[in-house]
Amino acid sequence: MQRPWHILPVIVIAQFAGTSLWFASNAVMPELSLAFALGEGAVSDLTSAVQFGFIGGTLVFAILNLADRVSPSLLFLVSALLGAICNALVVWAPMGLTGLLLYRFSTGFFLAGIYPVGMKIASDWFAGQLGKALGLLVGALVLGTALPHLIRSLGAELDWSLVILSVSGLATLGGLLLYLSIPDGPHRKKGTKFNPKALINVFKEKDFRAATVGYFGHMWELYAFWTFVPVLLGYYLEMQDGVSVDISFWSFMIIASGFLGCTIGGYISIRKGSAWVAFLLLTVSLICCVLSAFAYALPVPLFFIFLLIWGISVVGDSPQFSTLTARTAPKEWVGSALTISTCIGFSITIFSIQILKQAQLNGQIHWALLWLVPGPILGLWATFPLLKKERKS
Repeated sequence: MQRPWHILPVIVIAQFAGTSLWFASNAVMPELSLAFALGEGAVSDLTSAVQFGFIGGTLVFAILNLADRVSPSLLFLVSALLGAICNALVVWAPMGLTGLLLYRFSTGFFLAGIYPVGMKIASDWFAGQLGKALGLLVGALVLGTALPHLIRSLGAELDWSLVILSVSGLATLGGLLLYLSIPDGPHRKKGTKFNPKALINVFKEKDFRAATVGYFGHMWELYAFWTFVPVLLGYYLEMQDGVSVDISFWSFMIIASGFLGCTIGGYISIRKGSAWVAFLLLTVSLICCVLSAFAYALPVPLFFIFLLIWGISVVGDSPQFSTLTARTAPKEWVGSALTISTCIGFSITIFSIQILKQAQLNGQIHWALLWLVPGPILGLWATFPLLKKERKS
């Protein structure tokens, strides 16, 4: 069967549109803070609520085996619609901080039917070429995550509620586009159900353990960095005399630069291997973490170049860790293994985000990103055996 040309572009566009829900509130945080009288650390709490929702949604979807029992395209559509509604409720039914946390949690829950399900749809169509497709899909996640900042930047005069509703509208269109354009793939088959025994048994596999611990180190850094990009930019500008830049636009640019790391890294991995690419980008990311405390002394152009390099490297290793995890998971428990690693990975992000929040509240933003250093160090230590093995093969 010849695969239609539009399959991968549509999945990428739909993934981009759906995952724009992730940081919708972050892009309008100053306005939300004024409208709902939020505290200084609200950006961390709202982001953590999304992460909690995503963790819960991933587990529920896996335990119910929804992606195998229901057409993945239909599941993607329903999740995009419900996620868009939950996001829009911030505008339609404001309930203060409690309501915001509930709506962001619910949005995260339905993101579990967008991001992972989009991956499954890709695997149903690109069984033998998943590495390249995965790089593009994670790149779409990166762009979708950054998009609300761009909408805020381009519509600086827009009311914050229109930014939120624009993101919800985009997610809805993405779900409809995928559902109407992509049928179930030719490689779709019944996957393994979530198996509680896998919680212990999968980690007995040495290579899988190495791949997942590397992924955990990567996740410790990733979402905390993304969450605090606008905060870091604001802090840097306070230290500069007469310097004014669009924080929303540059937040978009720094986060979105990760698209280059994901896509270029995906192509390089074909020749060099996934472990090689993951190890290289983690090394660059570690260097950025260590230098973060000194970066505030840089001139404006060099400071932004530094953050762009960090933005490229901080997520460029993500598709490669996904590939390594899938490749090393026990074949009889692939579904359960990937669910477990994803849930643990996103749980870890909550701790690092909250640590940076405390640093912010204590007036220690200058040194805050040094708390991210242990993540890349752990990731490099775990990935090194896979790199050696990859070089020998």
